[in-house]
Amino acid sequence: MFAIEVKDLVKVYSGGITALSGVDLMVEEGISHAILGPNGAGKTTLIRIVTAQIKPTRGIARVFGFDVKSQGGKVRELIGYVPQEMSLWTDLTGYENMLIYAKIYGIEPSKRWGVIEELLEFMDLKDAANRLVKTYSGGMIRRLEVAISLMPRPKLLVLDEPTIGLDPRARMLVWEKLLAYKRESGTTIFFATHYMDEADKYADKVSLINRGKIIAGGTPLELKETYGVEKIKLKVSGSVEKASSVLYELGYTASIGDNEEVVLTVKDPAIALPKIIESLHSV
Repeated sequence: MFAIEVKDLVKVYSGGITALSGVDLMVEEGISHAILGPNGAGKTTLIRIVTAQIKPTRGIARVFGFDVKSQGGKVRELIGYVPQEMSLWTDLTGYENMLIYAKIYGIEPSKRWGVIEELLEFMDLKDAANRLVKTYSGGMIRRLEVAISLMPRPKLLVLDEPTIGLDPRARMLVWEKLLAYKRESGTTIFFATHYMDEADKYADKVSLINRGKIIAGGTPLELKETYGVEKIKLKVSGSVEKASSVLYELGYTASIGDNEEVVLTVKDPAIALPKIIESLHSV
């Protein structure tokens, strides 16, 4: 069974703003899968649909076979979610935040302290449990949010930019804990990021998204092998002529392929690809 199945997913917000333009995506159960793309590419919209927070305009999205539109309650029972925005009360302690969420998740009163203590210890936050969250570092705040997301023992853990704004050491520590939990529990991890190195290091599979469309996918090694040559082919949702012009201005030699693709040559695709995707975002 797939943890996430998405077919021809479209989301148009009021005012005619199209965030997703026919996304197809399959996330295998038990793996870590990254959705990689620049800001505004559609990552957060996709995550909010998958977590049954908003409904798509068109298309299908299922989590472990449950439809996010008609079975949203069932979907939410299976997932843990860490949003990009802070989800904590900074004038409360770490323990008090976890206690509130334990009540929200419906954990029995007799089991709450045991669950909280176990997760605080797992995330190396037990010594800081009685400190106000406003005294925490950015990495500690993120680890506390991850601890809270693990309280319902989710089959699927969804994270939106889980390490944004953190220094390299804090990012590494967050991911050490996430992957340790994945190994122990078999939980599927689905995360959005604009850090290519984060997707490379911590994802089993990566899907590249730009302007609301998945433009490539595979293992990090497969993507590096595919784009680790001088020739790159990209599908764009806008004008291929304009895309070629934008890339030419950046110093890339681009042409239009047989299937209305933008074909360009670069010296180091692994380094160039993030800049290329960001540049094509305006096309």
